Amino acid sequence: MLGNFAKSIGASRAVLALSIARMADAMGNSILFIIIPLYVAKLPAILFHLPVPVQVGILISLYGFVNAFLQPIMGAFSDRIGRRKILIQAGLFLIGGSTLAFVLARNFFDLLLLRAFQGVAVAITIPASMAIMATITHRETRGGSMGIYSTLRVVGFSIGPLIGGFLKVHYGFNAAFYAGAGLTLLAMILVQIWVSDVRIPKEEIKKRPFRIIDRSLLSPGIFSAALATFLMAGAFSMVSALENEFNARLSINALGFGVAFSSLMVGRLLFQVPLGHLSDRVGRRPIILIGLLFTAPAIVLLGEIHTLTQFILLRLFQGITAAAIAAPAFAVAADLSRAGGEGRQMSVITMGFGLGIATGPLIAGLLSVVFFELPFLAIGALTLVGLWLVYRYLPETVSKEPQPPQ
Repeated sequence: MLGNFAKSIGASRAVLALSIARMADAMGNSILFIIIPLYVAKLPAILFHLPVPVQVGILISLYGFVNAFLQPIMGAFSDRIGRRKILIQAGLFLIGGSTLAFVLARNFFDLLLLRAFQGVAVAITIPASMAIMATITHRETRGGSMGIYSTLRVVGFSIGPLIGGFLKVHYGFNAAFYAGAGLTLLAMILVQIWVSDVRIPKEEIKKRPFRIIDRSLLSPGIFSAALATFLMAGAFSMVSALENEFNARLSINALGFGVAFSSLMVGRLLFQVPLGHLSDRVGRRPIILIGLLFTAPAIVLLGEIHTLTQFILLRLFQGITAAAIAAPAFAVAADLSRAGGEGRQMSVITMGFGLGIATGPLIAGLLSVVFFELPFLAIGALTLVGLWLVYRYLPETVSKEPQPPQ
């Protein structure tokens, strides 16, 4: 049944199986997006008495920085051992355990330790997942396959904040943490049942001297694709540090913020697969550039909203621009990857995404202390600078000539 459904949406069974498993993981992880800012305001700070937006920005960014900087190491490790699935399972286990441990947190320092630990866990999981995707997809349909993978993860990220907001409002913080841990356990079960490991042939592992940072595997194309995902992630993650400010400014609660936050994911859900398939036909580069071009004004306008409806509509539009960037950028990196080096090469682009998740909230938390609109203006300007760099260095990897499967 899974295979028939996969064919109906233009994907292989392996792609769909991994995508569904990652959807469950995303649901569990994204519950924390809504809960953490509220939890920070509830718990006492130690040693420092920083404004809540700054605390939230530090907390979210620590997770992102740990995650991002460890991904190349874990990508290299997955290349070295030639196995991916066991790393995915180990990372999911650690994510679920650390989410459950939030129940025991008593101060801000406890949250810092837990988020750092979660950053390590995610760094173990993501490069291995993307390496499998790079191996089991083909250039001619890779944009669509990456679109399906991203879309189902987006489904998880869309549902997670809604679950988190609902559980917080009606049952309290602990219920949200239990749900997040339970969904991560479900993801482990799905990976074990549905996902087959893709082992690297020993001759490929031994072909070249092993290095964690192998410059022969890197290129301006991979780095510019990583920059595109960095800008995308920073643009949509920055609002998570300002939840309390948005709630006060718009007179909404955690559930209202959860709806607005998740509306971005709805935009990605609706457009991710079509834009991924479109990039297979017209090219990756123009889709990515258009997405970045429209991301900048959407960010700036977020600083000027005064109603929940405006918040929801702008986040929905941000979802569409993110959909134009995500799948084509991941596809570019996979197009440029080499056998035996997928873990290291794909980890560069996932590191860009992780750094964006980390940097956006940190900039937002720090600059919002000056005045509310400043972080939106700053990140909007940064996106335009990044657009020029991507325009200059991103290659086109889709040929009009038919290509044999990789």
